[in-house]
Amino acid sequence: MTMEREDLPALRALGFEDNDLKELGLWIPAVGAPADLAEMYIRRSKKKDSLSALRLQVRRMCEHAAREGKTIRHVWFEQRSASKSYVRREEFEQACAAITDAGLSATLYVYKTSRLSRRGMGQVGLLLDTFEEQGARIYVVAESIDSQRQRMILAILSEQAREQVSDLADFVKLGMDAGKAEGKWTGGVTPFGLRSAGGKLEHDPKEYPLARRIAEYLLDRKTPNWIANTLNGESLSTRHGKKWSGPGIISLAHAVTWAGFVAQRERQLDAKGKWNGKYHRGGTPLMDKNGHPISCGEGVITFAEHVKIKSILASRSQKGTSIGDRTRGKREIVALLSASLRCGLCAGQMANGGVNYRCYARQTEGESSCKGVATERTRIDSAVEMLWINHVLSLSPESDTLHAIAKEWLSYKDPEKEARKIQVTAALESAVGREIELRKERFLLGRMSEADYEYLWRELNAQIDAHKAELATLSIEADLSPLMDPEAVTALWNGAGIGGQRALLKAALTEKGIVLAAPRYRGDRTPILDRLTVHWRDESDPAALAAIDAGVEFVERTRQHTTA
Repeated sequence: MTMEREDLPALRALGFEDNDLKELGLWIPAVGAPADLAEMYIRRSKKKDSLSALRLQVRRMCEHAAREGKTIRHVWFEQRSASKSYVRREEFEQACAAITDAGLSATLYVYKTSRLSRRGMGQVGLLLDTFEEQGARIYVVAESIDSQRQRMILAILSEQAREQVSDLADFVKLGMDAGKAEGKWTGGVTPFGLRSAGGKLEHDPKEYPLARRIAEYLLDRKTPNWIANTLNGESLSTRHGKKWSGPGIISLAHAVTWAGFVAQRERQLDAKGKWNGKYHRGGTPLMDKNGHPISCGEGVITFAEHVKIKSILASRSQKGTSIGDRTRGKREIVALLSASLRCGLCAGQMANGGVNYRCYARQTEGESSCKGVATERTRIDSAVEMLWINHVLSLSPESDTLHAIAKEWLSYKDPEKEARKIQVTAALESAVGREIELRKERFLLGRMSEADYEYLWRELNAQIDAHKAELATLSIEADLSPLMDPEAVTALWNGAGIGGQRALLKAALTEKGIVLAAPRYRGDRTPILDRLTVHWRDESDPAALAAIDAGVEFVERTRQHTTA
């Protein structure tokens, strides 16, 4: 019986028949030395891109591999953008890992440089460094570029691909802005209850009745959590088959498009000040030259109902915390474990409920989602505080956990420094990009005089030098040695405040945090410590575990003594 290739599903998705695969040498699993094997990466940006074009790319790369005496070990195919930094390309990462980490092959075939990456020399340069360390290479078939001999050409073409994306993005934005001004639906996820048809929104027969019911509940002043619980109790799901939640209902209520109007929304930015591909919910209606909102079709609600619903929701919000307000201040932190505690039933996050911690899924989606776990806040805060202190005192000065706690503490005490690093880094990248454009104008296109070039070049280089100097100063690691003593770290706890204590606790935990098991029955008197599972960063250290157990016994003795 012939073994199947691991990439057979991807090849089938590309539309290849058995005879095609046999002809191309992609029918049976490839075997041989890594130097004789190769990975092939195929990418398309959008689903509408032709599969026939992708099959032709595969054929030409297979033909080139045959001429080089290489056998294709695996064909990696995905539909992803290569220009957006927030998009992760799992298939591309696995293709590279097969070469750089696993050492299964020594060549990566791509059809064109733009299929490899559109993020410029920054990403491609690092990738080439990694391949060079492994003695591997990238070969671009359409442009006949071998990274081992023509690295500079590949770097220049990758920067050119990056510029093409920037130009394309400008044209796309102009087209979308023009479409919105004409009242067209320019794409994206339509609000629940509506669908797109001919560039306009219209009622979706399957979703509209439920969407209108939600709207009537909101107009009747029902709370979003009550609505979500009611719908979940009737086994009514969202468009994607998931449970309804209070925040989801709120997002829907604030969507201008739910009322059938073109939305003007603010982009969400990541920690580095770059767009993460998402927008803040709600937005405001796009107005025409006469100051009237522009319609893009039918809505679940009228504009008057939209205004009324927003008013009802705002009346329940505390001052300065209304949804959609981008300038609101942060609430004072009062709960130690709201970012670390997990529900023992659904493994979801537990939220501060005032005097207790409550399962967030139970609170927002209702009992049909999770029966919920709750506990008195001060009781569990005191227990975790003692566990943390005993755990830290058990660590050696060389512990990675102690180092992480020290770094987290310094970052917490000086958040402005990290924010400034992000700003300076962005400014430096912008200045370097402008310098590249300047060189292009002078030396490639010849559209700039030497005198103008020299003047602008000096100005830009002065900025670049200043940004580099400031970034070097900001990047100097602070001296952590005073905080590498467990007793010194535990001494910080008492004067840190809730915000500082949360930072110290978070640094000592894994992503799993602290899990609170559900009580066995109503009125269960099981000690809170017996219901806690704490996932410490170094929980595999036997010495640390022994010290933690001793700390648990100490806390329990203290609790019993206090009760007595």
